[in-house]
Amino acid sequence: MRTVNPEEHARKRARILEAAAQEFALAGLEGTSTADICRRAGIGSGTLFHYFPTKRDIFHALFSDDLARNAEVCERALAADDPADGLRQVTEHLMADLADPLVPGLMAAALLQINQDEEFAELVAADELRIRATLTELLARMDPSRLAFAPDRVASWIQRVADATYLAADEEGFNAAEQLAEFRQLLTWLTGGSLTTG
Repeated sequence: MRTVNPEEHARKRARILEAAAQEFALAGLEGTSTADICRRAGIGSGTLFHYFPTKRDIFHALFSDDLARNAEVCERALAADDPADGLRQVTEHLMADLADPLVPGLMAAALLQINQDEEFAELVAADELRIRATLTELLARMDPSRLAFAPDRVASWIQRVADATYLAADEEGFNAAEQLAEFRQLLTWLTGGSLTTG
């Protein structure tokens, strides 16, 4: 019986997901074949199917891994002594991939998949709810007189602006650094100066 090296297994899985992300960003889930992913990852189809039985499983894994990181960030943020520090952690994490050139294509693929795949839609919705609840709780711990709106409304605006910024990432002239700076200015306004980001 062959023993599995966990580090090699994780590296190969990550290589498959990286190749899949590039293909899905270019052609979406339906426009990507498993052969495309194998070719980009430099592996055979047997190896691919050892890790992921279907193309849909690859797509789910790609986003599930990110959702797990989101959950970890939310947990750390809620444990922060200073709610402003926790809020900063979450918002910086939300915007961390803004400059990634794969983002527009992956966003488009995810939006399409949400409308076609109930399980995927539930994964994304649960993540959105977790982030909103985390933002709301952190904002509720801050001085409410300084917030532009009630904590749940500020949390809602933060998510909406973050989502809209990602959706705009494929527009001509989009500048991730400028958008991030403006997002931070909006955060400062929404939190009444309670949150200054770097």
